[in-house]
Amino acid sequence: MDPQTLPAEELALYTSLKKQLKVAFEPLKVQKYRLNLLKCTDLEQLLDGKDPLKNVSDFPLWTRLWEAAIVLADYFAGQKPQPGTSLLELGAGLGASGLVAAAAGYEVTLTDYEERIQQFQRINAAASNLPGVRFEFLDWLNPSDVGQYDVIAGSEIIFRDEFFEPLIEVFKTALRPGGVILLSHDARRRSLAPFFEMAKKDFTISVVKRTLKSLEGDKVILLARLLRK
Repeated sequence: MDPQTLPAEELALYTSLKKQLKVAFEPLKVQKYRLNLLKCTDLEQLLDGKDPLKNVSDFPLWTRLWEAAIVLADYFAGQKPQPGTSLLELGAGLGASGLVAAAAGYEVTLTDYEERIQQFQRINAAASNLPGVRFEFLDWLNPSDVGQYDVIAGSEIIFRDEFFEPLIEVFKTALRPGGVILLSHDARRRSLAPFFEMAKKDFTISVVKRTLKSLEGDKVILLARLLRK
């Protein structure tokens, strides 16, 4: 990926980020779709001396392309949405799942809580030739009105107890009648069971397993589908 081929606005963002961080584009192919994702190659610059082994909340989760995001992207790559089907990705990070969904024909809005994350998302959308993607800031603990969507998606967003109730409220507010929520997470994540226990008051939940094979060993991912009762 030649950064000089980016549109002027995204090229300016890239140039600014390049002065602050070590970054590089990496290709991602999901079925027939190919993305170009700008990633930070030196996390020490973002950690600023913090030790994530002492406090896991210090780790910038958005910088990593999680296996769960790849599984969610693969799901969207196999869909043929009706024209105008809207999709909201929560905690989109680098944007891989939502960008594949956009390539497949969804009208996608990527959200996260920090300006720098959105800068990466904007660059990645432009680098992947997906100019129709929208971007919004969304803090689950103090949510803004982002409208309503046919699909709400997220990968590895259920990891703190204090997020459970706020996320469920976002689901209830932002999901259109008849819409669907799709959540993708590592099967080992302990927070899933208590979250689903809380969510089942308002949603019907079904879960399927997907296995990603790699040299590091198989990774089991749970893909959950939530429908409003």
